[in-house]
Amino acid sequence: MAQTFKQIQKQIEQLQKQAEALRNTEVKGVIERIKVAIAHYGLTAAHLGLESRASTSKRTRATGSKGANARPAFADGDGNAWSGRGPRPRWLRDALASGRSLAEFRAGVSAASAAPAQAVGATKPAKPARKLKRAPSKVTYRDDAGHSWTGRGPKPGWLKAELDAGKSLQDFLR
Repeated sequence: MAQTFKQIQKQIEQLQKQAEALRNTEVKGVIERIKVAIAHYGLTAAHLGLESRASTSKRTRATGSKGANARPAFADGDGNAWSGRGPRPRWLRDALASGRSLAEFRAGVSAASAAPAQAVGATKPAKPARKLKRAPSKVTYRDDAGHSWTGRGPKPGWLKAELDAGKSLQDFLR
């Protein structure tokens, strides 16, 4: 016995509802696994490329095409780039603070490629890098695994996990 068009449409609707329910269940599981990984590794929105629209539009304007001078002069190989103009981005400041040198981040700048940019580029000498005005933190929170936090910025994942486990900030003061 052949099915009618309406019967097949009802079956399709039922299957779509089942598929949506299964998808929602799978999405919940994926979200839980992602939350666990974020907490474990202490990831931020910036690590995941989920910056706010304001910072994205600023970045688009700052790295927008402005001739030969807008080429990235420094890059880290993870998709972060800086043209050398304006204040140093956080990823570069963090890398320099951890002991790396600025020369390591030069993005394919050779004498041959730098000469045309200098001929066309600005005649002003480069401004010296701005120094951070913030005093070093007097408080440091550390655990036995070697993790540390200055008390500034959001709490890292390792600290959140320990606090959720019942410890207090006083337990990590060193």
